[in-house]
Formats: sequence, C-alpha cells, structure tokens
Amino acid sequence: MAYTLDTKVGDILKDTGAVKILEKHVPGISKNPMIGLAKGMTLKSLLAMPQAKDAGINEEMVKKVLAEINALKK
Repeated sequence: MAYTLDTKVGDILKDTGAVKILEKHVPGISKNPMIGLAKGMTLKSLLAMPQAKDAGINEEMVKKVLAEINALKK
C-alpha cells in the first residue's frame, strides 16, 4: 500500500526503508523527541501545524519524499 498525505506518521516510522529516506531529507527527524507527539497524526494534519512550516516542511517537499518512499515498494 502506497503512503499518502492521509498516512499516519507512526505508520511511516515503522518502515525502516521509509525512515532512511526521511532521514536523508530531514536529518534527525526520527530521533526528535517531538516526533512521538506526531505519531498519531496524518501527514496532512502535520503539515497544517505552524511548527512544520517553521521547520521548512511543506506539502511539495512531503509529496516528493512520499514518491521516493513509494518507489521503494514497487
């Protein structure tokens, strides 16, 4: 199953291949203490948070990362 903006952060963090790609784009994201608070959130809801914007994370970036992660699954 492909990951989308409706995928929960926690589901992506369970996928070691996806975590490697996340770390490539946002170093340290999987070890950030705040990531635990986001595990139950969808990527779409995470993008709506001001903290995501402050960190330079936007929808275009997330879609690019998702495409890279989903390409691994084929």
